[in-house]
Amino acid sequence: MPEQSNDYRVVVFGAAGVGKSSLVLRFVRGTFRETYVPTIEDTYRQVICCEKSVCTLQITDTTGSHQFPAMQRLSISKGHAFILVYSVTSKQSLDDLVPIYEQIRQIKGDVQKVPIMLVGNKTDEDHRELQASEGEALASKWNCSFMETSAKNNSNVQELFEELLNLEKRRPVCLQVDGKKAKPPTRTARLRGKCCLM
Repeated sequence: MPEQSNDYRVVVFGAAGVGKSSLVLRFVRGTFRETYVPTIEDTYRQVICCEKSVCTLQITDTTGSHQFPAMQRLSISKGHAFILVYSVTSKQSLDDLVPIYEQIRQIKGDVQKVPIMLVGNKTDEDHRELQASEGEALASKWNCSFMETSAKNNSNVQELFEELLNLEKRRPVCLQVDGKKAKPPTRTARLRGKCCLM
C-alpha cells in the first residue's frame, strides 16, 4: 500500500441487493437506478484533495456473491478504507458482513488504523427487520463508525463518504464535488481538521 500513490482506495462490501451500487452511483453520478443489476466488480473515480494536492478517490463496488474469494482478498489488501453495507430490511444481510469484517481484520491486522463505516441502507423502505440500535451495537463491537442511508432518497450519501474520509488519520483528505470551490469549513470540520466538503 504505497503512501505516495495518488489513489485513495475505498472498497464497498455487502450482500447482493443491499444497495452498494446504488450508494456509489448516487454519490459519483447523482443518479438512482430502480432496477437491480448484479455487480461483478466496478470501479469509479472522484477527485479529492489529499495533502494539499489533488488525488483520486477510487471506489471499488464489489460483488454481492461469494463466488470470487480471490477478488475479495485482493480488494481488501489494496483498500485504504471500507464501507460495509447491509439493508435495514434484511437481518441476514447484516450477518453476512461478519466474515467480511473478519477477513479485513485478518488481512489488514490492526483495524483501528483502517477507516471502516458500517452502513444500514434502504431506510426509505417501510418494512424494517433491523433498527438503527442494532447497527450501532455491531459498530460499537467492531469499533467502527455507523450511519444509516437511503440511496433512493439521497439521504446521508454525501455524508457517508465525507465521514469515511474524516476517519483517515494518516493523511488529510477532503471531497471536491464537481470542481466547485471550497465552502468555508463548518465549525465541526474546523474542529476535526481532517476533511472538508468542497
